[in-house]
Amino acid sequence: MDYDVALDRAYDALPERTASQQRLQIPDPAAQEDGAFTRLTNLKSIADALSREPEHVHRYVQREFGTNGQFDGDRSRYNGTFSAADFEAVLDAYADEYVICSECGLPDTKLTTEDRTQMLRCEACGAFRPVDKRSTKSSNQSTTATLEEGETYQVKITGMGRKGDGVAEKGKYRIFVPGTSEGDVVQVYIDNISGTLAFARPVQ
Repeated sequence: MDYDVALDRAYDALPERTASQQRLQIPDPAAQEDGAFTRLTNLKSIADALSREPEHVHRYVQREFGTNGQFDGDRSRYNGTFSAADFEAVLDAYADEYVICSECGLPDTKLTTEDRTQMLRCEACGAFRPVDKRSTKSSNQSTTATLEEGETYQVKITGMGRKGDGVAEKGKYRIFVPGTSEGDVVQVYIDNISGTLAFARPVQ
């Protein structure tokens, strides 16, 4: 059989790739300052893109920012001042923990509860994992690892954010470092900390 014909038949036999199996597209967060609060005015559209309940996303954002907040269905607000970049970082972290399959990298997943453990099950490849692993690990390390703004630390980049920034973890903190790649071990200067999110730059 001709190679090209065989290749065409093989492609025809593959399951159709649906839109949900493409790269996850999260709307840019619409952050709006309101006195001592910051509103996230497009929470519902973000949650819809993630295929998750808006209140679940809200609770995660509130926890990661380390602040109190209010949820009203379509939007939410949080005590304190947070930028769009702050929200982007926490939404990246949410997608990594509660949406993206760690095996195939697709967002075609569902949250289920099995034996009192919340699990992330992938409908694309069949993989599953508990979603509380990173949270538990961070909680256990929180008393032994701290960060301070204006200080320099050595970190290892263990992942990549939605905007292409390298991501490292230190205790309870998730550190975003532009201009780095997964596997890099770098010295970073902490510019800003918001809750459990930190924004840093490599030290030359």
